[in-house]
Amino acid sequence: MDWKPSRQAALDQLFTFIPKAGKTYAAERNFDLGEGLHEGVSQLSPWIRNRMLLEEEVLAQTLSKHSFASAEKFISEVFWRGYFKGWLEHRPEVWARYRTNLTDYVKQLEQDTSLLQRYETAVEGTTGIAAFDYWVRELTQTGYLHNHARMWFASIWIFTLELPWELGADLFYRHLLDGDAASNTCSWRWVGGLHTKGKTYAAQASNIERFTNGRFDVTGLAIKTSPLQEPPLPAPSELSLDKGRGNLLPGKVGLILTEEDCSPDRLPLTTAPSAILALLDPSPRSVLASSSKVEAFSRQCVSEAAQLASARWGADCQKSSDSNWNEVITDWVNQHNLAALVTARIPIGPTRKRLTRACRELTIPLLEVTRPYDALVWPHTKAGFFALRKKLPSILSQLDLGQLEV
Repeated sequence: MDWKPSRQAALDQLFTFIPKAGKTYAAERNFDLGEGLHEGVSQLSPWIRNRMLLEEEVLAQTLSKHSFASAEKFISEVFWRGYFKGWLEHRPEVWARYRTNLTDYVKQLEQDTSLLQRYETAVEGTTGIAAFDYWVRELTQTGYLHNHARMWFASIWIFTLELPWELGADLFYRHLLDGDAASNTCSWRWVGGLHTKGKTYAAQASNIERFTNGRFDVTGLAIKTSPLQEPPLPAPSELSLDKGRGNLLPGKVGLILTEEDCSPDRLPLTTAPSAILALLDPSPRSVLASSSKVEAFSRQCVSEAAQLASARWGADCQKSSDSNWNEVITDWVNQHNLAALVTARIPIGPTRKRLTRACRELTIPLLEVTRPYDALVWPHTKAGFFALRKKLPSILSQLDLGQLEV
C-alpha cells in the first residue's frame, strides 16, 4: 500500500474498499497477513487522521452500499477514533501525564543502562520474538501496522518485555502515518488496563498464530498481565462544542490550516476568509525525532489543503514551512490587516498547544469551528465505547450524509 498524501489517493482507496465494508470486513478484519497484504481492512486511517478524508464521507459511502446491520463492524471502527478523541477532550489530564512521564522516561534512558538496553532491543527488533521483531520493522519502514498487530505489539511491550507503556506509545506515535494523540494514547492505555480499569489485553501465542495464518511460531509470552496502576483521574470536564460556529466575525478574517484538519473546503464557515495561512511545519510529536515519512505525509497534506481552500474561497493563500509559528502568524495578520482568525477545532495534542502559544500575544480572536461530526460524537464519550455505540443510529440520522460530494 502506498499512502500518497492527496485527497484523490484517499478517494481511490475509499472506493476500492467500500464493496468489502460489510460482511467481508467482519470476517477478515482480524487477520494480519503481512506487509502489503492488509486488504482485509480499509487502510484509510492515514487520510482520516489528517482529515484529508472525513468520517462522514466514509460513512456515507459505506451506507450507500451496505445496510447498517451488515456494515456495523466497520461503522463502529470508524467511530472508535471519534470516541477516543472525545474521551481525551474530556480528560486533558491523561495527555498531560503521558507527556510528563514520557519526558521522564527518555531521561532515564540516558541514565539507566539496563532500561536502555531493553528499550534498544525492542525498537531494533532483536528481541527474539519473531512476530514482534517483524512488526517493529514493518512499523518503521512503512509507517503502518494492522490494528490487531498493534494490540499484540503493545501487550508484548508492556507485559513480556516489561517496558514503560509511554515509551511504546511514543514509538508508535513517531512512526505511524495515522499516529493520533488520542487514539494512540488511549489504545496503549486500554491494552495496559488503564482505560477500562483492571481489564488488560493479553497477547496469546495461539491467537497470533491463528490470525497471522501461522506465519510465526510464538513462544515466551507473559502468562500474567497484571493491570497497570495510576493515581485517580479528575472527573471528566465539560466541553464547549460550538465555539466559533454560527458567529459572523468582524472585519477581515484569516483561515489557519494545520495538519489536524486538511479539508478546509468542507469546513462550515459562516464568514468567507479573505486570507489563508497553511502551516506546513509538522508539530513535533515527541521529544524524540519523528519518522521522516510521517513529517513528509503531514506536510504534503497541509499543502494540498491550502490548494483546496484557495479554490473554495478564492482568497490569498500563503504556505509557510517556518517552525516559528508565532512570527509567521503575526507577520501574516499584520500584512492582511486581519480582524479575526478562524481554524478547524484542534483536539488535544502537540498542534493545539503550539498554535495556542503562537497566537496568545495577538490582540485579535482565534475562533475554532467544531465539525458537526465531533459535536454529535463527543458528548457520548465520557464513559466506555458501548455508550457511544448505542447512539450510532441516532448520530447517523443527524449527520448530513446524503449531500456530501466525494
